[in-house]
Amino acid sequence: MRFYTQSHEHYCGIDLHTQVMYLCILNQAGEVLLHRNMKSEPQAFLSAIAPYREDLVVGAECIFCWYWLADLCAREGIRFVLGHALYMKAIHGGKVKNDRIDSAKIAGLLRGGMFPLAYVYPAAMRSTRDLLRRRQYLVRQRAELLAHVQNTNSQWNLPQFAKKLDRKSNRVDVAERFEDAAVRKSIEADCALLDRLGELIKALEAYIVRNVRVHDARTWYRLRSVPGIGKVLALVILYEIQDIARFASVGQFCSYARLVRGSKESAGKKAGPMGRKIGNAHLKWAFSEAVCLMMRELPQASAYVARQEKKHGKGKAMSMLAHKLGRAVYFMLKRNDAFDVKYFFSN
Repeated sequence: MRFYTQSHEHYCGIDLHTQVMYLCILNQAGEVLLHRNMKSEPQAFLSAIAPYREDLVVGAECIFCWYWLADLCAREGIRFVLGHALYMKAIHGGKVKNDRIDSAKIAGLLRGGMFPLAYVYPAAMRSTRDLLRRRQYLVRQRAELLAHVQNTNSQWNLPQFAKKLDRKSNRVDVAERFEDAAVRKSIEADCALLDRLGELIKALEAYIVRNVRVHDARTWYRLRSVPGIGKVLALVILYEIQDIARFASVGQFCSYARLVRGSKESAGKKAGPMGRKIGNAHLKWAFSEAVCLMMRELPQASAYVARQEKKHGKGKAMSMLAHKLGRAVYFMLKRNDAFDVKYFFSN
């Protein structure tokens, strides 16, 4: 957990919503200079902070509508920091909770050096990252439709499909094997959606690949030098990391990618793992997928997992390989190196 510890003359805490936001501005002595509810509009915000803009820092909790505020502050040369939603427990406790109280607590956390930081993703690559996440959502929808077709086939105890249904050409006569008219209609609807989703996913992939060639093509190709990391996984890792320099150490990166477990200890007693949801779920998925694909391509990876499995079990062994891969990716990007199989398995 990292905190914002810089000192300023003015501290602005914002409880942000889509339509309205509550502002609280404190000075160094902790005196309330402004405490007001207003519309979530750029001009209203700039007018409110105008008397206090000299040496001002603005803080808001990381929720879905922070993009416009961060971009506005960047254009106006105002310091903006984002609060980690899972760490900001100070604004969630208490007997009474409302926007007025929350904004004052956020400003107080800023002033006291206890404001937990989240990463303010730069605007230049942010929209492409969000588009890539949308592609992942569509892929999951496609997987659900394929599973429904398979499950319906099993419900009626029909022979298994001879070919994989993820290809459009293999789904031509799928609905015809069902005698019930309503079931045929349901499968036809699934197939129509699968056809359309396949087209959309291909179009999005082509668009994102064109963008990555502009943003950071060298890093994309460098990531693809890792056995098991293909075009899509390299895109996910690149856009979710954005800049490896924002991680001070390999441990911090592995923690962010959910490749290490959290721990809870008090008075010398351990109470088990914690913080499983803290970190980037997309990076966790990407490294987990990469490990499975690496084991198919590299005999050394399968042998490593087999050795660790004897002592730790299959799940833990694969997690250890994912952690090892995460460390390798960190140093690859830090040193601008390609993946070296011999060095990877030598230690």
